[in-house]
Amino acid sequence: MVEAHAGDGFVLGLDGGTEGVRAGVFDPTGRPVAFARAAYSTSHPRQGWAEQNPDDWWTAAVTATRAAVGDSGVPPGAIRGLAVACTSCSVVVSDAHGTPLRPALIWMDVRAAAQAKRIAATGDPALKYSGFDKTSAEWLLSKVAWLAENEPDTYARAVHINEYTDWLGHRLTGEWAANINTATIRGYYDRHAGGWPGSLFAAVGLADLADKLPSRVVDLGERLGTLTAEAAAQLGLPPGTPVAEGGADAFVGMVGLDVLTPGRAALITGSSHLHLAQTSSPSYSAGMFGAYTDAVVPGQYTIEGGQVSTGSVLKWFRQLCDGEYFNAEALSSEEVYRKLQEDARKIPPGSDGVLALDFWQGNRTPYVDAEARGMIWGLTLGHTPAHLYRALIEAVCFGTENIFRTFAERGHPVVDVVACGGAVNSELWMQTHADVSNLPIAVTAVPEAVTLGAAILASVAGGLHPDVATAAREMVSVVRTIEPDTNAHEAYRFYFDRYVASYAAMRDLMHEVVEHVYA
Repeated sequence: MVEAHAGDGFVLGLDGGTEGVRAGVFDPTGRPVAFARAAYSTSHPRQGWAEQNPDDWWTAAVTATRAAVGDSGVPPGAIRGLAVACTSCSVVVSDAHGTPLRPALIWMDVRAAAQAKRIAATGDPALKYSGFDKTSAEWLLSKVAWLAENEPDTYARAVHINEYTDWLGHRLTGEWAANINTATIRGYYDRHAGGWPGSLFAAVGLADLADKLPSRVVDLGERLGTLTAEAAAQLGLPPGTPVAEGGADAFVGMVGLDVLTPGRAALITGSSHLHLAQTSSPSYSAGMFGAYTDAVVPGQYTIEGGQVSTGSVLKWFRQLCDGEYFNAEALSSEEVYRKLQEDARKIPPGSDGVLALDFWQGNRTPYVDAEARGMIWGLTLGHTPAHLYRALIEAVCFGTENIFRTFAERGHPVVDVVACGGAVNSELWMQTHADVSNLPIAVTAVPEAVTLGAAILASVAGGLHPDVATAAREMVSVVRTIEPDTNAHEAYRFYFDRYVASYAAMRDLMHEVVEHVYA
């Protein structure tokens, strides 16, 4: 943290994640002054479902903002702008005033698998963004189709349907708008093809959906509006403070990592992993999402890969080990985590024959399979919890390598990776990523890249920098690089091939079990 000087001007970034809102105050050089976080809960009413209360998002945003600004020592009037970056595929249906009509279906909710299959079956040209013949149960259209079919009264009453970022933007400014990022990456919006895909909406029986979505679509970093008097009073900031248009957390993380030119890739880690890169020309293919038009940088295209369950799988396992399931208090979560890390480091690549599939909430890419499920195999009585823990880390890294190889096969080889998120705090995890993919991985000075990315966008709307690219160059710096171990990479090649083969061998059985459970 740095000492704040009131005359410098500061910006505020808000990161609405899976478990809470993180607020960060930054100076114009990208140096963090203060962070604060406020949590909220997730409900899982059925297997594969995940819901949150949007009002909890707002409460957390207010709490985190007040705490961060208060801790920073920065006068509220010195905050020159703010922006938000939130989970995508987190869908809110609300009335004319923005009051939610039901809990939001958040990104990890995959209840809409059947609707996703029907959307894919339309063959509409808009499906180029999801590989033509598939779409994800996570995406906005799949979830809205589920609501329309299963809760028709709620859908009929909905005046506004928004992503998390845009609903929060309305709470801040009173403006109803969609950010170009989530509109494109999750709503099939393409400004070069007329905007919202009316033919696709009609093909799945949602001809009126465009009327419920925002007609105004705003680029990242452009001014969405200014804080209303009501929002300002709750946040403790001056009314009229500029609010920049934000976007999906991971894509705003690209901004916070300065991955804004072709040839670089962003590895965004957390409860899930996202793999993002810019290209100068469009490319559409099965096995990856995109190329999205103007989604991050106007005039460029963005390609995407993703793993639904990564950090969340390791947290699940740690909670089993620390006794949380049994309400035990023998060891703290931190003590269990430290023990698992220490012991797992002593185990060779391949975890002495234990392999896993990281599909606890399905597979996002390259299989786009919401009915895939997690698996651990190769176990013997000689294996310990540390073996399972390492195998889960390796599974996540194998999944990332599977995505990087898919990119390369589609003409987009990955040669330069910049990482952020929770995984960068684990040397074991980062080294395993580097070794499995045989790529150097850079880590930036501010690991909270999503929060910094939002602050970079805010700096443009607040007049501290002329454009997003300039702001990113001046506010992002690399502090270390993890180099791959060639010997470890060679050892992992065998196990990576078995990881890929495991899914092929088990896919049909996974689907049969999921169909039986949901029948």
